[in-house]
Amino acid sequence: MFQGPSALSLDAKGRMSIPARYRDALSNQYQGQLTLTRHPDGCLLLFPRPTWENHREQIAAWPIQARDWKRIFLGNAFDVDMDSAGRILLAPELRQATGIQRDIMMLGMGSHFEIWDAGRLAENEANAKASGAPDVLNNFSF
Repeated sequence: MFQGPSALSLDAKGRMSIPARYRDALSNQYQGQLTLTRHPDGCLLLFPRPTWENHREQIAAWPIQARDWKRIFLGNAFDVDMDSAGRILLAPELRQATGIQRDIMMLGMGSHFEIWDAGRLAENEANAKASGAPDVLNNFSF
């Protein structure tokens, strides 16, 4: 279970370091084999490869009417491997498509991570707060 935010910076080659708290699990359980893809909200999704493979099979089975969404998820998927320093390369195509520059936020979302340009995430969260909570949260409390 991946959870929590991590503020990170890309290096000059477009690599990000996986935070130490996740690195061992990703190395030991998944041999550092990960998959990145785009999300229509403007972030990247980072999956351990076996988790992605399950999603990939489901997405590939979508009907022809969902072909544009299949392109977003499947057509933008990149397999990446953590290097010996625990870094992964964010492909230039993915960085450009999501506006990721240097400062990023990596959010643990349970089975996967979201990777956001830090400024874009802050803007997205401000817009969400300004819009108010969706109806699905009406009965939610801690």
